[in-house]
Amino acid sequence: MEAITDFKQLFLSDTPMLDVRAPVEFINGAFPCSINAPLMNNDERKAVGTCYKKHGADAAVELGHQLVFGEIKAQRVQQWQNFANKHPNGVLYCFRGGLRSRIAQQWLSDAGIDRPYVEGGYKAMRTYLLKQLHQRVNDGKFLVLSGKTGSGKTEVINAWPHAIDLEGLACHRGSAFGKTFVPQPAQIDFENAWSIAWLKRIQVDSSPILIEDEGHLIGRVVVLQEYLAATKFASNILLEVPFEERIARIRRDYFMDAFEHYHKNDPNTAHDLLDAFIREALLRIKKRLGGERFTSIIKTLDAAIIALKSQNQWSGFDDIIDALLSQYYDPMYEYQYQKQADKTIFKGSHAEIIQWLATR
Repeated sequence: MEAITDFKQLFLSDTPMLDVRAPVEFINGAFPCSINAPLMNNDERKAVGTCYKKHGADAAVELGHQLVFGEIKAQRVQQWQNFANKHPNGVLYCFRGGLRSRIAQQWLSDAGIDRPYVEGGYKAMRTYLLKQLHQRVNDGKFLVLSGKTGSGKTEVINAWPHAIDLEGLACHRGSAFGKTFVPQPAQIDFENAWSIAWLKRIQVDSSPILIEDEGHLIGRVVVLQEYLAATKFASNILLEVPFEERIARIRRDYFMDAFEHYHKNDPNTAHDLLDAFIREALLRIKKRLGGERFTSIIKTLDAAIIALKSQNQWSGFDDIIDALLSQYYDPMYEYQYQKQADKTIFKGSHAEIIQWLATR
C-alpha cells in the first residue's frame, strides 16, 4: 500500500489528513488540515503502552485488538470511511507512521477503500516543518513592520499578499488587551502553521516576507527565540499614524468589538463583562504602570462604564487609551525602537507602505 514521503506537497496543497493518534496526542500538536479520528482513545492507548513496557510488543498488539473490536472497531472504521468519502485525496498518519497507520490503512482496505499513509507520521512531518521554519529564519529574508500600539500594523500585513500574520496565527493581538474570543492554538500548532504559511509564500515570490514586529509572547504563545534574535538585524519598515487615529482604532478594535461580542451573547451583562475585560488587562500591567497611575486609570474606567451604561457614551474610554499610550506604551515603544532605528529603510502611512512595497 502507498506511503507518502513528499511532505512539502502535502502542506502546499492543504491535503486533508486523518490523524489516528489518541486525542491527547492530537491536542498537544497537529496540522492545520488534519482531523482526529483515533484508532485508540486515551485510556486504550495508555493500557496498550503499559502492556508494551511490561510484556513486549506482541502482547501490546494483542491487547489493542482486544480493546478495539466488534462495534467499537466498526464505529471507528466508519469514521475513517466518512473521511475518505469526503476527502478522496486524503491521507492518514499516526505518530511515527508505524503500526497504527498500517492497521488503519488495512482496516480501510478491508472496507473497500485504499488510502495512503504518511511515512514517518506526525514526527517526520513536525521535524520537516521545524527544519523549514529554522531555515527561513536563518536565511533572514524578511522585513519587520514596526509601529506604535494602535497603528494598525495587522491591517498592513493583511493588505500585503507577501506577508505572514503571526498574531492571526496565534489568535491574539499581542498586548495586555489582545485577548480575542477564539482559543489560542497549542504552541506546536502555532509553529506548524507559521512554517506552512512561510512555505506557501516563498513558492509564489522569493522576495522578503513582511512580518509584524512582535515580542517574546503573543498571548501565551511563544515566538521562536531564534526569530527574535534575527529581527535585530533585519531591515525595518516604520508605520506612522496620527495619535488620534490610533486612539480611535484601539477603541474600535479592542473595546467596542469586545462589547459587541458580549452584547450579542447577553445584553444584560455586556457592560459588566467589558469592565472585567479591561480591568483584568490593566491588572496584568499594574506593576509597570505604577500604583498611582493604575489607580487613576481605574477611576477613569469606572466613570467610562457609567457613561456607557447611562448615555451610550464612549469618550471616557478614549481618556483611558490616551493615558495608556502617552504614559506607558509609547515611551516603552520609543525605547525599544531606538535600538533598531538604524535598520529602518522606509517610513510612511498604510497606503505609502503598500505603494513602496509594490514598487520594490
